[in-house]
Amino acid sequence: MTDLSTRFLSLTGAAVLAGLLTTTQALAQQAPQPAQTPRPAPIVASTPSQLQPGDYIAAVVNQDIVAASEVIQRTERLRQEARQRGGTMPAKDLLHKQALDSMIDERVLVTYARESGAKVDEAELDRVVANVAAQNKLTMPQLMERLKADGMDYKRFRENLRDQIMSERVREREVQGRIRITDGDIDKFLEQRKEALAAGGQLNLAQILVTVPENAPEAVVNERRERAQAALERVKAGEDFAKVNREVSEDGNKPTGGEIGLRPIDRLPDLFVEAVKGLSSGQLAPQLLRSGAGFHVLKVVERSGSSSLTTVTQTHARHVLLRPSAQLPMELAARRLAEMKRAIEAGRVSFEQVARENSEDGSAPEGGDLGWVSPGGFVPEFEEAMNALPLMGISQPVPSRFGVHLIQVLERRSAQIEMKQLREQARAALREQKYDEAYGEWVKDLRSRAFIEVREWLD
Repeated sequence: MTDLSTRFLSLTGAAVLAGLLTTTQALAQQAPQPAQTPRPAPIVASTPSQLQPGDYIAAVVNQDIVAASEVIQRTERLRQEARQRGGTMPAKDLLHKQALDSMIDERVLVTYARESGAKVDEAELDRVVANVAAQNKLTMPQLMERLKADGMDYKRFRENLRDQIMSERVREREVQGRIRITDGDIDKFLEQRKEALAAGGQLNLAQILVTVPENAPEAVVNERRERAQAALERVKAGEDFAKVNREVSEDGNKPTGGEIGLRPIDRLPDLFVEAVKGLSSGQLAPQLLRSGAGFHVLKVVERSGSSSLTTVTQTHARHVLLRPSAQLPMELAARRLAEMKRAIEAGRVSFEQVARENSEDGSAPEGGDLGWVSPGGFVPEFEEAMNALPLMGISQPVPSRFGVHLIQVLERRSAQIEMKQLREQARAALREQKYDEAYGEWVKDLRSRAFIEVREWLD
């Protein structure tokens, strides 16, 4: 059984994209990952900071330091993110503490990775550097000239990449090693799935989706809501659902009239299942559903009886992965993927070509192809987005602990699996459920054993 943690564990760490081509001082001032990221964000490693004239040491972490200028920039970044989210702005002291704590955690992880004996061979590092150059449309000599012009030593640049790779690999190894799944846990999980199938069976839903851009102003949100509401009213008035879907929907499933296909209820997004709870085949959800993608009009095309635990829906999907770095924060990576999605849907480029040229994992040479995978084969946030897609549908950017993904579903099929494989799937799903808690405990443990000295300084 291969899950995303295995698939992406061998990645070369080319997450340090164009953003690494900055000045030495800017590189040290690392940008944080968004607070809403559902999984631990990729670690942005650094070599020991070099204080600039007039700078101060904010903290010493093992053999590394955190410069005051870094904390100032991180605090400002957190302030900008809070402003974008709206609501009450956190107090300045609280933002400052969050910034300093996050940077101390990063240094703790990086220094532990260096001390753990993790190795990255030079050939692999060469490939990563070459990928950075390719992402910036530079030859290797041009990359070196750019680094020199920006005041960055090439050796230090390579060591940053080495730290990035080591930190991510050590994190996965250590956290996964802390998670314990018993046979009893698996038995309970499978029994719960069996009960869910018996209660809900399978659903074939059709949808009309009116998308809402990320961080859209209220006026845009209201306009999109009114457009979706008008579509709902048309269907309620008796217009053919498939006709309205073809005219209004923005989710790429127009060839099927909006249908996403018959699937076990536990393989559908919880939001969808709850929205059509109690509805029979042919019935329309009376209210719009709001999700992270936008506004949905939902119809139950078919509701069937329970299915066997050993009969699963396998998915053949492909993706594009961008991994955030110091100067390519999560939201910027998401915007880049959204631009790629628009280009693909407009027919200017194929998904396969985009994946070959941009994806930062081992699937890139195959155009992002991930092969056939059974339920539980991917991390939950990836799988939930994938399961909501129709055939050939393309997702919105999906964040995970490995980066940000653009996903396309190529095929689906029903398959019989053996009980042994089913239990392995259950084990993988349970490990993902426990990952966040294990990660938090690991970081807390590392921090308790690290040498940390926080110094007084004025901002």
